[in-house]
Order: sequence, then C-alpha cells, then structure tokens
Amino acid sequence: MPSPSTATLIAGLRGPLTQSGLMTMECFNELVVKANFGHSACLKAVVAKGLGFAIVAGALLVKLPQVFKLLGSGSAEGLSFLGVFLELLAVTLNAGYSYNQGFPFSAYGEAIFLSLQTSLIAFLVLWLSGNTIGSVLFTAAFAGLAYALAQPGLVPEQWLWYGQAANIPMVVVGKLIQIITNFRNGHTGQLSVVTVFLLFAGSVARIFTSIQETGDQMLIMSFVVSTVANGILFLQVVMYWKATQKALQKKKVNEKKKRN
Repeated sequence: MPSPSTATLIAGLRGPLTQSGLMTMECFNELVVKANFGHSACLKAVVAKGLGFAIVAGALLVKLPQVFKLLGSGSAEGLSFLGVFLELLAVTLNAGYSYNQGFPFSAYGEAIFLSLQTSLIAFLVLWLSGNTIGSVLFTAAFAGLAYALAQPGLVPEQWLWYGQAANIPMVVVGKLIQIITNFRNGHTGQLSVVTVFLLFAGSVARIFTSIQETGDQMLIMSFVVSTVANGILFLQVVMYWKATQKALQKKKVNEKKKRN
C-alpha cells in the first residue's frame, strides 16, 4: 500500500495526465499506480504522445527564426518561392487530411502551426522580391484553401486522400528545388540553420509518433521522405556555412556602395 503522501500525489496526477490525453486510465494504473515500467505498450504510447505534444509545442516557434531572418535582412535571397509554396501546400493538406480523419491533435497539430508560419514566409518571399500584387493574391488564395479544409465534409474525403498522397512528390519537388538552388548558388542565402535543423529533428520524431498514434502508411511514408529531404538541406547549411557568410557579407558591402 502506498503511503498517504504518495497516494495523494497519485490522485493529483490522475486528472492532468489522463484528461490531457497523455495517458489512458489503463496506462496510468500500470505506469503510475503500479509502477510497472515493463509494460512496453503503455511506455511506447506515452512516449509517442509526449513526443507529439512536444513537436506541436515546438512548432509554435520552429519557423520564426526564418521569418526574423527575412525581416531583419530585408531580403529573400536564396529562397525559392516555388519550393516554399510546395512545402506549404504539402503541410496544409497534411493538416486537413489528419483533421478530417479524426487523428489525435498530438499526431498532427504542428502541421497547423507550420502551415501558418510557412504561409508568412511565402508572403515575405514575394513581398521582399517586389511582387506586391502576387503577395496579396497568394494570401487570399491560401486563406480560402485553409477555410475549406477546416470545414468537415466541405472537401470530399477522397480528395483529401489524394491530397495527402500528393504530399510525397510535393515534399520531394519542393525540397529538391531548394537543394538545387543552394547547389547552384554555392551557398544557402537567407535559409535559417535553426529552422532547418528543427524541421529535420521534428520529421524524424514524427515517424515514430505516426506509427504509434495513427498507423497510417501514407502519413508515415510522407514523414520518411520529409526526413531525408530535410536532412540533405541541413547538411547543405553545414557544408556551405562559410560560403554563405561570405556571400551575405559581399551583398551587404555591395548594397552599402550603391547607397553611397
């Protein structure tokens, strides 16, 4: 029998852990009450759920370094709008598909926040490139798509499935465009190393959480592909680090000369 203080602690944990969805009542009894840490099914479920919540929380900030870098420099040099747009389309369709499938929020919540932040990056790439009209039209079109996906039943389920299936080629093409752009430039321009690394780490973790929480093969495969693509981008950021610093410094010097 647990001591009175331990029993009070367990009772206090029951509500937050079960009501938040982190643990089922069965797993709470096994892991907390009985301290049965050999219960592998519950351990995997809790780790997956915890990782899922951590990824969703991290997604609130993951692309802000990229946003701040664009705003701070006033330049979108090195970023491909088409690559950003395809990434945005992929993550938005992923969010719409997962939401309509009724998957737990911890399994896809970051897609919503990534979609919002990526849309802002796409807007900035257009805006900073001088395409004011394009940036306004893009924002209106994205808002319309997001609204449609958020209305249950408005978009046919089969279309959502095809949208998720298209995720893989969109991720491949979108990232490949950015990878090729970096290769041709010989540097990664205004690409944020923090954002690229966090996206890579998040997609690795999502493979495990998707297996545990959804079992959806299409979803799992899309994260496998995303992991490979983000891994290549991260390697480029590391490999081109010195060349990127030189290129950005040279651009600053040239801009300063033009102003003078």
